[in-house]
Amino acid sequence: MKTSWPIRLVRALFFAFSVFVGMAVAVGLRQEAWTGAVSGAAFMGLLVLLDVVFGRFTLRDFSHATLGLAVGLFCAWLITRIGVFQLAYFQNQRDGGELQSIVEVCVYGAFAFFGITFALRSDRDQFAFLIPYVRFRRDSSEGEPMLLDTNVIIDGRLPGVFRCGFLSGAVVVPRFVLDELQRLSDSAEPTKAMRGRRGLEMMEKLRGAQGLTVSIHEDAGAAAEVDVRLVTLARELNARLITNDENLVRVARLRGITVLSFRELAEALHPELSVGDELRLPLTKPGKDKAQAVGYLPDGTMIVVNNAAAQIGQTVDVVVSNTLPTSAGRLIFADIKPAA
Repeated sequence: MKTSWPIRLVRALFFAFSVFVGMAVAVGLRQEAWTGAVSGAAFMGLLVLLDVVFGRFTLRDFSHATLGLAVGLFCAWLITRIGVFQLAYFQNQRDGGELQSIVEVCVYGAFAFFGITFALRSDRDQFAFLIPYVRFRRDSSEGEPMLLDTNVIIDGRLPGVFRCGFLSGAVVVPRFVLDELQRLSDSAEPTKAMRGRRGLEMMEKLRGAQGLTVSIHEDAGAAAEVDVRLVTLARELNARLITNDENLVRVARLRGITVLSFRELAEALHPELSVGDELRLPLTKPGKDKAQAVGYLPDGTMIVVNNAAAQIGQTVDVVVSNTLPTSAGRLIFADIKPAA
């Protein structure tokens, strides 16, 4: 992982400071100054090594670990104060005081360890268990998390959308969605296996994207349908649901969940052509009438060009002449642009 220049600067300054302090201590103890310089350099080298090891340890992880440590030490304090060490077993031992101290240290160490590890494995929403009736809200700058379903991961467009900056924030993928992707990839049907492997590849791209936080939610809910569990989890996490499943979109919105539909996004990005607009269009096939030709825009929009059958296979300049709404969408007619 590449280290930023401010971190390198801080390391250099503290390295010089450690060497100076080591030399000052050595001179004060009437020893050679170089021994203090070596000791200071070794001490700072150890700190840099630990800093590299903890490179992925964030301030949020530190706050979680601190809270977990406090909870663990409090539980250990309660255990040592309920009279366990006043039992006859400890009182009758020859070295009862030393044994009691050793057991207390072990109790405090064990509870501190498990308190930290449990806290680091938990997310902020689970900390509401520690403070009843209080739910941790995300900062407005971070925004609501985004919950992904199986279909939108397999779709393959998510990494590009995040890379362009149209979506931002924390991404949450439920464990049961990953399990479904794994089941698809292990399927005996080639089509399902290909879809599952594609979904897992998209997850790897999302995890490797810069500036994007992807977390796996360990859901322990009842074994219900995936869509039902997604909607329930979105309500629990106060998350936005990203999907391209129209039925899931309807159900989620009925339950008051914010839904980001990729299908609606694609429709919104279709160009709104009106009469008089000019564009360059490749003509690919004949239309229903003998004199018509048909061309397609890059997004798949079909345009019927009048009196252009002779230009099929060519790219021509056309002018939109009419648009008709149909049940399948708008039907666009155009004419060959007259020569200037």
